[in-house]
Amino acid sequence: MTRRLVGAAILCVLPVAMAAQPVFPGTDILPAEEFAARRAALISRIGNGVAVIQGATERGGEEPFRQNNQFFYLTGLVEPRAIAVIDGASKRTAVFVLPRDERRETRNYGPALVPGAETARLLGVDEALPRDEFARVAAALAGRTIYTPFREEVLGSQSSGDPTRLARSNREDPWDGRLSREAVFREKLQAAAPGATLTDLDPLLDAMRAVKSPREIALIREATRITGLGIMEVMRDARPGMHEYELQAVSEFVFKKHGAYGPSYFALVATGRNTYYTHYHRNTAVLQDGDLVQYDYAPDYKYYQSDVTRVFPANGRFTPRQREFYTIYLRLYQALMTSITVHVTPGDVVSRAVRKMDRIMAEFQFTDPKIKAAAERFVEGYRGRTNARSLGHMVGLEVHDVGGLQAETLEPGRIFTIEPAMQIEDERLGIRLEDMILITATGYENLSAFVPIEIDEIEELMGQPGLSEATLRLRR
Repeated sequence: MTRRLVGAAILCVLPVAMAAQPVFPGTDILPAEEFAARRAALISRIGNGVAVIQGATERGGEEPFRQNNQFFYLTGLVEPRAIAVIDGASKRTAVFVLPRDERRETRNYGPALVPGAETARLLGVDEALPRDEFARVAAALAGRTIYTPFREEVLGSQSSGDPTRLARSNREDPWDGRLSREAVFREKLQAAAPGATLTDLDPLLDAMRAVKSPREIALIREATRITGLGIMEVMRDARPGMHEYELQAVSEFVFKKHGAYGPSYFALVATGRNTYYTHYHRNTAVLQDGDLVQYDYAPDYKYYQSDVTRVFPANGRFTPRQREFYTIYLRLYQALMTSITVHVTPGDVVSRAVRKMDRIMAEFQFTDPKIKAAAERFVEGYRGRTNARSLGHMVGLEVHDVGGLQAETLEPGRIFTIEPAMQIEDERLGIRLEDMILITATGYENLSAFVPIEIDEIEELMGQPGLSEATLRLRR
């Protein structure tokens, strides 16, 4: 065999060998030391207490497994029915996982992380034990302070308020009445560890999650890049006669193309009078010539979220009235955004923004009294919020992330959106933009600034061909 053929043979073999190495979900998102640092920070908060947290169950149907956010945040372990014990006294972490199930692995899901030293090494924990051994460990916690989540678990396309409301509705329903999985776990934990004091772990984790690490910021930045690419492709594709759900499909192609698990939340695609409803998601209306479209959709990317909204004309061109409505809203929106800075309260930002808004209103040339009235209501709404504790909602592992009101001032590492709406109520028309704001040491960065927001930029982008024009069609 010649040297050239030997080289070719090696090149053919190497990709196969590399592909044969299993990549376990979770371990490819963040390095083990990131999770170890989080557990160390938690240990410093619980003293001699012990944190016990359970992971999510497998899904009920043919759906990919996704870990709950609190468990993932501390372990990076993406296996069903896992339990973690983080001991503040010994400063050791043990995870309890299901044993190997050959049938499950070979016929369905592929290799899994199972009890043993290799799993402990991959996760950066002290032990990876069989789940059956948790009962023994739980009994040894008798008399100790046990921190465990009281709030219901959060999975993909959810924020903490969603499962909490659902659990309350189920509990209060006279034809249901079930306890949440977390409530049952606490009952069993209390019974297994007599004399233990159960304390809510969620507030400690929420405070930690409020400030994002550099690696988290990088993931959210990528989630926002994918979000923006999806919105830009939607702008290119939109035409009168399309259904709202067709625009949703465009974003979902982009999301999957770039490695997203799925959506961060249901698609908010609103055309015409549907724009009045800020979280409209039926997505069945047909885009009409002369409509404005409000588009708000983002992916669940490696457990991190984004949230961006843009408004554009269905036919690619703003009418004169739409230009006036959109322009005054945009200038007031930008007055708020450019007032954001570090180490100040949200109320300080609002006060500064209102002064700018007053100047904008005084100088703007209104031709439509309804638009002027809508803008005046918008400004007055902010004038009454000079004691505001937030400007929008936090974004992180959840699209409406935890920790939003735990700091009085805007500090580096916090990521949130602003999304004020301006409406012409009797016409049921609304405009709402939304951007991803990262507080930095020197001010802020708009992570979604690359997504067109000025009228000329939007119209130029909408003049380009979209995905629907390139869709493969069967030959006749």
